[in-house]
Amino acid sequence: MAFDLDLAAVRAFVVITEDRYFSEAAARLGISQQAVSKRIAKLESDLGVRLFSRTRTGADLTEDGKTFLHHARALVGIADQAREVLQGRRRSLRVDVLDTRLRSSDLIREFHETVEDVDVEVITSNGFRSARGALVRGSLDAAFVRVSGTLEEDLRHVPAYLEPVHLLVGRDHPLAGLREVEVERLSGTTVWMPGNVPDSEWAEFYRLLSAAFDIPIDTAGPDFGWEYFVEQIGSGQRIGFVGERLRMPWHPRTVQIPVVAPAPVYPCSLLFHRHSHHPVLARLVRYVTDNHRPFDPHRQWLPDPDRAAFSA
Repeated sequence: MAFDLDLAAVRAFVVITEDRYFSEAAARLGISQQAVSKRIAKLESDLGVRLFSRTRTGADLTEDGKTFLHHARALVGIADQAREVLQGRRRSLRVDVLDTRLRSSDLIREFHETVEDVDVEVITSNGFRSARGALVRGSLDAAFVRVSGTLEEDLRHVPAYLEPVHLLVGRDHPLAGLREVEVERLSGTTVWMPGNVPDSEWAEFYRLLSAAFDIPIDTAGPDFGWEYFVEQIGSGQRIGFVGERLRMPWHPRTVQIPVVAPAPVYPCSLLFHRHSHHPVLARLVRYVTDNHRPFDPHRQWLPDPDRAAFSA
């Protein structure tokens, strides 16, 4: 019948052979003497042999114990080597962003400039929907997303930043000459956002914004990318919403105007797994937390589901 040896019990066996006394082995392992005895009893039961005979001078190995000792040391040694390799290897911190043009990429770069000798790998995906699974599987260390709905038990998040929403219009548009535009002035005006993928966290945000201020959102596509989006806005045919820090392709016929009174802000969080052991992750979480500015309900707007996490 196949069975798996308990590595903790094997380690206890090796330590006893070195220290000779169960009490000294217990102190070295940081557990009770009773726990050591239970581990050895289980190991002997699994192997079907007696490993020690106790005498006044300590615990002596039986013949079976002497035979097993070489193999036990090899098992413990391999386990220790594996741990040292994994803990000591230099692996990049893998961070997911929705788009490298977004503020999240700037935040990662700014963080990287504050730490020495740290590699960061930026990965792009389709946002919260794919990042949460990658974090659970361990293929990601962190992700910048808008958190929506119920999280898996071991996922945690901290607020990263609030991105003010701007209006992008052509230079000939009636609003083009304004320094800022009140959000209520956009009531009844259709805003074109072909990149609002159904069931995405950003599409949900703009759906809630639309409902709050009666601003119809046109998601008709196809979505041919930022260059096409800007060209269409510059032609005067449509207007769109963009983030304040979004690095848009330059176009001579477009104007970007802040939306105010109140200013809609897009909430982005840093999502991570609470059991991640990457040595740099805690520093990234601390950096993001230290640089976050809380939601200001007097001049900003957030959907109700996001307010608690982003308030002071």
